[in-house]
Amino acid sequence: MTAATPAALIRDLQPGLMADFSDTDYPTKVYGFGPDEPLSVNEEGTAFGYVWKGEATINVDSRAYTVQAGCYFSLAGTSFAVSGATGFIAFRLGYRGLNSVGGPTDNVGRLRYIDGCSDTLLIAPPLRGDPCFNLLHFPAGIDQTRHTHPTIRAGLIHDGRGFCHTALGTEDLLPGKMFILFPDAIHAFATEDSDMTLTVFHPDTDFGPTHEEHPMLNRTIVDGVSAKHIDAIRTNEIRK
Repeated sequence: MTAATPAALIRDLQPGLMADFSDTDYPTKVYGFGPDEPLSVNEEGTAFGYVWKGEATINVDSRAYTVQAGCYFSLAGTSFAVSGATGFIAFRLGYRGLNSVGGPTDNVGRLRYIDGCSDTLLIAPPLRGDPCFNLLHFPAGIDQTRHTHPTIRAGLIHDGRGFCHTALGTEDLLPGKMFILFPDAIHAFATEDSDMTLTVFHPDTDFGPTHEEHPMLNRTIVDGVSAKHIDAIRTNEIRK
C-alpha cells in the first residue's frame, strides 16, 4: 500500500513508527510513544502531538519540555526524545513550526464543523498553507456525511466511542485508537449512545495569515487607511 492509496488505517496506539508519508507533497511520519518505550526521532522538522496519559518529558535539541496528560504541543528541531507518557506525534519533515505547548483541551469544539460536529483549531498555521492541529468533538447520535480530504489525516481517540466507515468496512473507534487517513480516502465518523473526542493533525491548510494580510498589518492605520493598502510602506523582505 502506498501513500497515494485511498485507504484508512485504524489501529491501537503503538510505540514507534505507525505510518510513513515521507514521499508525499507534505512529508510526514506518524509515531506513537509509551511510558515504557521512549521515542527518539533524529530528523529536522516539527512534531505536532498529544499526550493521552501520563506526564511526558520531551527533549528537543538542547531544550526540555514537560507536557501533562490532555495537553498538546508543536515543537521544532533536529533531535527529539519523548518519555514517560502515552500519546502520538505527527512529525512534519523539513518544516519549522512555532514552539507551543497548550491545554488541557476542552470537551467540545469552539467552531461549527459538519453534521453536528465541532472543531477547535488548537495550533493554527503561522502562514497560510502551514500545518495545523485540531480537536474534534462528536456528540452522541452523529452520522457524518461521507467525505474525503486532499491530504493525510492522523489522530487519536481520547474518550467516548464511535465508528469509522471507510471503503474497506466499519471499524470501532475507542480511546487509544489511532486513525490514519490516506489522501482522498472516503470515510465518515459516527456515534450512537456516546459522544467522542479526538485530536487530529493536518499537514497543510488553505487558511491562515499571509504577508499581504494579517492582523498587525491590517490594523495599522495611516491617515485613516490600513497599511495593507499602502504599498510604499509595506515590508518587502524580512531581514534577519
